Amino acid sequence: MSRENQLPVEARDTLARLVYGAMAAQAVGAAVRLGVVDLIGDGERTADELAAECAARPQAMGRLLRALAGLGLLAERTPGRFAVTPAGGLLRAAGPDSLHSFARVFTDPAMLRAWERLDDSVRTGETSFDAVFGKDFFGYLAERPELSAEFNAAMSEATRDTARLVPAAFDFGAFTTVADIGGGDGTLLAAILAAHPGLNGIVFDTAEGLAQAGAKLARAGVDGRSSLVTGDFFAHAPEGADLYLLKSVLHDWSDEQCADILRHCRRVIPGGGRLLIVEPVLPPVVDPSGSGLVYLSDLNMLVNVGGRERTRDDFERLCRDTGFELRALTPLPKPNRFSVIEAAPV
Repeated sequence: MSRENQLPVEARDTLARLVYGAMAAQAVGAAVRLGVVDLIGDGERTADELAAECAARPQAMGRLLRALAGLGLLAERTPGRFAVTPAGGLLRAAGPDSLHSFARVFTDPAMLRAWERLDDSVRTGETSFDAVFGKDFFGYLAERPELSAEFNAAMSEATRDTARLVPAAFDFGAFTTVADIGGGDGTLLAAILAAHPGLNGIVFDTAEGLAQAGAKLARAGVDGRSSLVTGDFFAHAPEGADLYLLKSVLHDWSDEQCADILRHCRRVIPGGGRLLIVEPVLPPVVDPSGSGLVYLSDLNMLVNVGGRERTRDDFERLCRDTGFELRALTPLPKPNRFSVIEAAPV
C-alpha cells in the first residue's frame, strides 16, 4: 500500500481511538467497581469464575475481560483465561503503586458529567460543573464524605511519583519549616520530611482535605516534626514557616483567585524565605510528540473547577503581581510532567 493510501487509514484509526476513549474509560471504571483485578490476583481466572464472585452474567463478564485485554490491562494467555498485566496491576486496591482511587474518581459521574457540556464552557469560559450539580466542585465533595475521601486518596496516588522526586529537586536543607498549602493528606510533605530530617512541616488545608493527613504522616514516621493546621487559603496562610509550598493548587483556580492565595503567602513569608510552586508548565508551543494529557487536564480545570494549566510566562506574571520574583524553574525528570518553580519575596 502506498504512503498516500496509508495516511487516511492511520488518521481514521487515530480519530476512532480518540472517539472511543470515553468508552475505554468506562471499561476501566467498571473493572475498578467490580474489583476484577483484585479477584484475578496473581494467577489466571475465567469469566465464569469472576462472574460468580461479582454476581454478574458470565457472558457479559467475558466481554468486559476481552475489552480490558484489548486495552492492555489484562492478557488472555489461553482461550478464556485472563491474567493481569503490569498496567492492569495499577488498578489493584492496595499496593505501593496503586492508582485504584485515581481511576475510580476520574471515571465517576462527579468528574465526567460536566464534560458533556465542554462546548458550553468553551463558549462562556465558565465551569459547567456548577450548572450540572448546582454547586461548585469542592462544595459538592464537602457534602459527600465518602467521595471526598476517595478524591483525597486519588490526589495522594497522583502525587506519589512527584513526591519521590521533589525532595531532591530543591535545597530543602537551607530552611527550617515548610508549610504545604493545600497539602491534603500530607503525601508530599511526608516525603520531604523523610528525606530531610532537620526540617519541620505544616500541612494547611480544609478539614475535609486534612481528614487522612494525620495517619499518613504517622505512617511515614514524621508526625513528630509536623503539624496540621485547618484553614482556608483564600482567607489566610499559616505563620511560622520560611518555605511555602503549593503543589497542584494554583491550577484549580482563576488568576484572580491564585493572586489571593499568593498574597496571603506573601504576607507571612519572611524576607529570606522562598515560595515553591509544583505544577505542570505548558510549553510555548504544543509538542506533537507528547501525550497531550496536560492539555486534557487543562480542559478538566475549565469544566470542573474554573482553573487552568499555565506557561512559564503565566507563572512569572502571577508572581510579579503578588510580590514575588520567579528565580528558577526546574523540570522534574521525565516522564513526570511537573516542574518545581522557585520564587522569592521582593
